Amino acid sequence: MGVMNELINRNTVLSLAGLLGEADGANPWVTVEESAQRVDGLQLRARSDLVAEAILRDNALRSGGQTVGSVRDGRWGSDAQDDPSYGRLAATIRRALRSPDFTGWMIWPVSEAVTTAALRGWSSDSRETYARFDDGLTLLAELTPRLTAEFAIRRFLAADLDRAVTNILPWTANHDEHVRRLASEGTRPFLPWAVRVAALTSSPERTVPILDALRADPSDYVRRSVANHLNDLSRQNPKLVVQTAARWLEEPDENTTWVVRHGLRTLVKRADPDALALMGFSDATVQVSPMTVAHETVVLPGSLDFSFTVTNEGDAPVRLAIDYAVSYVKSSGALAEKVFKLSTRELQAGETLDVHKRHAIHQMTTRVHYAGTHLIELQINGRRYSRRAFEVEIPPELAPS
Repeated sequence: MGVMNELINRNTVLSLAGLLGEADGANPWVTVEESAQRVDGLQLRARSDLVAEAILRDNALRSGGQTVGSVRDGRWGSDAQDDPSYGRLAATIRRALRSPDFTGWMIWPVSEAVTTAALRGWSSDSRETYARFDDGLTLLAELTPRLTAEFAIRRFLAADLDRAVTNILPWTANHDEHVRRLASEGTRPFLPWAVRVAALTSSPERTVPILDALRADPSDYVRRSVANHLNDLSRQNPKLVVQTAARWLEEPDENTTWVVRHGLRTLVKRADPDALALMGFSDATVQVSPMTVAHETVVLPGSLDFSFTVTNEGDAPVRLAIDYAVSYVKSSGALAEKVFKLSTRELQAGETLDVHKRHAIHQMTTRVHYAGTHLIELQINGRRYSRRAFEVEIPPELAPS
C-alpha cells in the first residue's frame, strides 16, 4: 500500500487548497494547507479523511459556524446552529470544477466532505435536509468524471435507499459514461473496499431497474459494472438474478450474452441448475479420464500442473462449462474450497478434448497458504469428477507467521 498511499500526498493537498482558494475568491483554505503537512505516514483512507475534515473546517469558518464530530462518524455540525453551510461548500466546489486541474485523487476527500455536509442532521421529515440530500447526490455525479464517487454515495444509500435510488436512476441516461457507471457501480451490494449497506443486501431487487436501464449501454466500462453488479446480487437472490438474465436474453443485443455470462459466473461455479440451464450447460453424457498431475508435491512458490480428457459420449453436440475446485488447507487444518474457471467448449458427438492446466500456488495478501494435503476436483456442467490429493510444502522463509 506504500505507493497507493502516495496518491494523496503533500503536493496533491496543496494543489487542492490552491484550487479551492481560487474558486473562493482567492481566499486561502488554511486548514487544508496545514493538512498537507500531516499526511505523511498515513494510510490512503486516513489521508482522505484528514483532508475532508480540513475542507469542512475551512468551510465552516467561512460560514460562521463550528464543526462537530468527524468524517468517519458522520456527526459534523450535528447541532443546527453549528451548520457548516452545505450551500457554500457546494458552490465553491462547482466553481472549482471549472478548472481542468481539479481532478484525480484530490477529489476523494472532496466527495467525502460533500457527503458529510449534505447528510448533516439528515431527517426524512425535513424539507431542508431533503434538498441537501438530493443536491449532494447531484454534486457527486458532477464530481465522478474527475474521480469516481462510488464510495462516497454509500452513505446516501445507507441514509435513505429509496430516495437515493430515485435520484440515481436518471443517471442511467446521462451523456457521460462515468456517471452512468456510477449508477451501477456505486449501488453494488458488495462493492470491493466499500462499506456494506444493509438495505442493499436485504433488498437486492431494489437496484434491478438500474441494471435494466444499463445492460445494453454502449460503453464496455458500464456494461462490465452491470455484469459485476448482477453477480453481486446472486449472493442474495439467485432466482432473481436468473430471472433478470432470462428477461435480457429474450431481447438481446450484441453484448447481452457476454453481460449475462459474466453476471452468472458465480452461479455457474456453484452449479446452480437454473443458471446452468440458462447458459446452455445441460446434463451432458461425458466420459472424463482420471486426472493426472505432474508432481504429487508442490513446493512454494510453485504450481500444480494437471491434465485430463473429456469425451462427448452422446449423439448430439454438447456445451460444457469446465471448471475445477481446489480445497486449500486453512490455519486450523480444515479445508476451504474455491472454484476456478477453466474453459467453455462445445464438443461434437464422439469428440474428445485434451485439457492441460497450470495452477499457480504462492503466498498472496489475499490468500495465505499452509502446508498439508490439498484436494483438486473437476467440475463439468455442475457435476464433479476425478478428485486428486496433492501435498503442499512451504519453505520456512515463506511460512505464515
